[in-house]
Amino acid sequence: MTDPRRVRTGHGSVRRPRGRGVLARGVPEDDPLLHASDATLVSRAGDGDVLAFEVLARRHGPVMRVYAEQVLASNVESDDVVQESFLTGWRKLGDLEQPARFRSWMMQIVTRKALDRLRRRRHHEELDDDVAEPTHVARDPERIVETRLQLDAVWAALDRLPVDQRRCWLLRETAGYSYQQIADELELPVTTVRGLLARARRFLSAEMEGWR
Repeated sequence: MTDPRRVRTGHGSVRRPRGRGVLARGVPEDDPLLHASDATLVSRAGDGDVLAFEVLARRHGPVMRVYAEQVLASNVESDDVVQESFLTGWRKLGDLEQPARFRSWMMQIVTRKALDRLRRRRHHEELDDDVAEPTHVARDPERIVETRLQLDAVWAALDRLPVDQRRCWLLRETAGYSYQQIADELELPVTTVRGLLARARRFLSAEMEGWR
């Protein structure tokens, strides 16, 4: 695909490819693309139709931003994550095997980028704590090490979960989604969501047993 410029997401923008002048004015309200299915839009975007990708970004950007904001507890970072995610989505659109599942695919990208942000944030906070605290202040080194190892174990366990289980768990435990909201987001039956969550919780409980 061509080099990206900016694409509107409904909450901010991502870099988008160079294209027709209409992009500077946004998507016309009467454009038939606004009513096209995700599969159709993905197909057209895959052929280089930047306007089709902009419609996808505007359609799904707000939901992605809400999710990222819940995970990160930060408006600024959630905007950045959504922008980065759409840029990645544009570049890797050819990897999407089921165009109709564009939103689910993009949510996987958002999840990975949000988790990466949380990891980097935790690392920086740990460094700041080490620098900020005077050496004469009494701390329990064993407790510090144990806490950090436990956090690392949690992240490692999450990474080992199957994608659907990890996303269900994050939406439920981190973003506070209801079972129905998760089902709607992932396009799955509620019963399937409950099963995925149950398996994820059992796995994480077993993985963290040694830390109890």
